[in-house]
Amino acid sequence: MRGLSISIGFGAMLAAIVAMAAGGPASAAEKPAGAGLKVAIFSGSKEYDSNESLEKLKKVLEEKLGAQCSINIVEEKGTTLTGSEQLESADVAVIFTRRVALSAEELAKVKKFVQRGGGIVGIRTASHAFQTWLEFDHEILGGSYNNHYGKEAPAEVLVEEKGKEHPVMKGVKGFATNGKGYKNPKLAEDATLLLRIKAKEYDEPAAWVRDAKTGERGRVFYTSLGVQKDFDDPEFQKLVVNAVGWTGGRDVAK
Repeated sequence: MRGLSISIGFGAMLAAIVAMAAGGPASAAEKPAGAGLKVAIFSGSKEYDSNESLEKLKKVLEEKLGAQCSINIVEEKGTTLTGSEQLESADVAVIFTRRVALSAEELAKVKKFVQRGGGIVGIRTASHAFQTWLEFDHEILGGSYNNHYGKEAPAEVLVEEKGKEHPVMKGVKGFATNGKGYKNPKLAEDATLLLRIKAKEYDEPAAWVRDAKTGERGRVFYTSLGVQKDFDDPEFQKLVVNAVGWTGGRDVAK
């Protein structure tokens, strides 16, 4: 009987190993790509209804990545970054705020997160997220925000040829938007352009990434898109989900 139990135990172990190798129930490959990923989301862009839009994003991130997400409601043009303490343990910060005048103490928390290599996903008004750190756009996001075009108009969002193989672009196709195009005349030299926004009167960068730079920042993704309609578009959703995964170090081979 003792020999039989040993044989059964060994057989079960062998079956588990085979199941893992075959990608069966014991395989880690079946876990969501972002399992264990901690995402701190900061919402404070009233014109674009960021609270509602980011609630939609939160659900998609939890469903598609298995990420642990928290939304922090920040007052636009206020003085406090609600939930800033979450930056101590977050893997990724999703920033969609506008001209928040942070105190030196709270700004130090943001800069500490950046310098330790935390991933950053900036959406639309993130280019002017912090009124007390306007250099955030150029130094961290890699953009050169210079206002926007005059009125909302239909525009095409086109995949940039040189960036189409980047992990953030996995499964993402061109789509349409109706927001005012942002002016970004010059990107950082190390930025990889992923998308452009093209309308009758302009053709501008719409999304790009920057790889980590040790001691200065982690991976960065920014998009000037992010009007209300965009968050209902499956292509935009895929783009931002991929960006959160990539900035959080969850690469998926294309």
